Amino acid sequence: MLKVRDSMTRDVVTLGPEASVAQAWEIVRGRGVRHIPIVEDGRLVGLVSDRDLRDASPIRKSSDGGEDENVFGWSSMRDIMTRKPVTISPFDTIEHAAREIYERRIGCLPVVDGGELVGIITSADMMRTLIELFGAGKPGTWVEVEVADEPGALAGIVDTVSERHVNLASVFVAPGHRVSDKVIALRLETTNPKGIVGALGEAGYSVEVVESSESVETTHREK
Repeated sequence: MLKVRDSMTRDVVTLGPEASVAQAWEIVRGRGVRHIPIVEDGRLVGLVSDRDLRDASPIRKSSDGGEDENVFGWSSMRDIMTRKPVTISPFDTIEHAAREIYERRIGCLPVVDGGELVGIITSADMMRTLIELFGAGKPGTWVEVEVADEPGALAGIVDTVSERHVNLASVFVAPGHRVSDKVIALRLETTNPKGIVGALGEAGYSVEVVESSESVETTHREK
């Protein structure tokens, strides 16, 4: 799940560099995609986005002052494509792909292995993966525990949860309110976290229930 190959779209629609703008629009509208890799002789040579297509398709004004459909010019993909687009390997991490998309302000990354296009990963794919990692839509509870940033901090929390015979669905670590602290976010496979919250509080942890299907709003603070 943490590799690009696990989240990428494999069934990628491609076009050749001589394909027309009209052909590309047909794919964008028919398949609901926003990016089309351009392939020549089995190699990725460019990338075209729906924005590129809009820029290449001027709007024709009608006689009553309204706007008609896009007027398809004679431009080909070779004329409007982004050449040498940024790519990623299927064996790279989702973290790397997300950073590339965010920092470069792009909408997707073609996935290339050995020079061959094997998929595409988009910002929508990233969101889907994030939702799956968070366990969104499934019964459970998010609990935040603030701890000192030191070795073994997570182990004590996991042991406390394990003693209550509740499974952990996800664990995330984020900076705490102080530089010396961390916040450990636990996704518990239970809709009634009161017992675990109490046990963690008794063990001296600062605990907050962020969300649960029962809307439990209980907070324990260190004394």
